[in-house]
Amino acid sequence: MMDFENELKSRTDRVDSILEKYLPEAEGPQKTVLEAMRYSVMSGGKRLRPVLMLETYTLFGGHDRVIEPFMAAIEMIHSYSLVHDDLPALDNDEYRRGRKSTHAAFGEAMGILAGDALLNYAFETVSSAFTIDQSPRTARAFSLFAKKTGIFGMIGGQVVDVETEGKTIPPETMCFIHEKKTAALIEAAMMTGAILAGASEMEITATGSIAHDVGLAFQIKDDILDVTSTSEVLGKPVGSDEKNNKNTYVKYYGLEKSEAEVELLSERALSDLASLPYDNPFLTELIKSLITRVK
Repeated sequence: MMDFENELKSRTDRVDSILEKYLPEAEGPQKTVLEAMRYSVMSGGKRLRPVLMLETYTLFGGHDRVIEPFMAAIEMIHSYSLVHDDLPALDNDEYRRGRKSTHAAFGEAMGILAGDALLNYAFETVSSAFTIDQSPRTARAFSLFAKKTGIFGMIGGQVVDVETEGKTIPPETMCFIHEKKTAALIEAAMMTGAILAGASEMEITATGSIAHDVGLAFQIKDDILDVTSTSEVLGKPVGSDEKNNKNTYVKYYGLEKSEAEVELLSERALSDLASLPYDNPFLTELIKSLITRVK
């Protein structure tokens, strides 16, 4: 029987070693921003996105190191988004993962610059994949990665989130925010893994649907934990959504319906994953764990 926690730690450790490989050393005249970059990326976290990318790549038979720069880059993108989310102009949170957020530790200006630097360096990192593999699939993965993390993906969701704070919006607008702000990055992770492994068009499309459901369930669970958990467990302030007048599933539908939606989306993702002609027991358990997570 699989020891899921040990298997997860093994993969998380691998992601950390890949990040150490790709992150620049904190030295030179720009040392401060490099320290801030490392502070935000190497502060722990679930490493969910690079692990999902790796496991999807493995699911479709991938075995080359071309996946590594993409894994490092997506965690840099995720980290930069958190650095900017925590800024006073947005959520104004002083704690992240149990310690001072980047802007609280290094100052607001350096927080902005660290986020900018991580975004730029993520694409510098992912472009190094072309020194490993110059096939069309690498170019396609690069293009999808850029789109899902940009104005038609994660950033687009953030824009609508900011513009609708404190306003009454229709449920479809709230879904747009969640789908773009959170699910798009999960889609980037899993679809990149499928593309780089040489999955068929039908398999890539199916992977996108699975990732969409996983990402949406993940965000709704976040909405729930912001209401039901504690700062000690989460490692960041709770009640931020209410404080910032965020439009969330819990606000619209209540806890019970939100919990049911997480379960529905997760079960659909698992069913679609099981319908593929491949098997990755760890990936299945990872998706299941997102339903019951406490942080």
